[in-house]
Amino acid sequence: MNIPRLTTTRQRNRLVYAGLVVLVIALGLASRKFAPHLPKLLQKNAGDTLWATMVFVLWGLLLPRLSTLRIAAYSALFSLTIEVLKFCHAPFLEAIRNTTLGRLVFGFVFQWKNLLCYAVGIGLGVALELWRSSSISDSAERLDRVK
Repeated sequence: MNIPRLTTTRQRNRLVYAGLVVLVIALGLASRKFAPHLPKLLQKNAGDTLWATMVFVLWGLLLPRLSTLRIAAYSALFSLTIEVLKFCHAPFLEAIRNTTLGRLVFGFVFQWKNLLCYAVGIGLGVALELWRSSSISDSAERLDRVK
């Protein structure tokens, strides 16, 4: 992997990233709804993986100038924090978890495999961003050669 591409300051298009957040949320909800029709590995893990991808894209939306590496680090820290919060059963957190949105964001039970899903989801976000930025720069190069 090209480290300079990971550490380069970016200028993300907020409209594109807002659309990506909506798309990834829709895919995550669909993975829950259609879980019985998915392969066994994806039935339990697709939602958590896509959740972490959504966290990555959301950080990219909120902090559009940060490097891909920093967005990935913030996403990993946030995801780990949410997972560790599952050990905390304070009444206010339980009240939040008993709502649909709270259940989707916070969940109930700590699981080690979720940390792996989060790593894969963040990795997917990184790969998509690098691929997208690569295809944009390739297009710009082709346009420069045509001129």
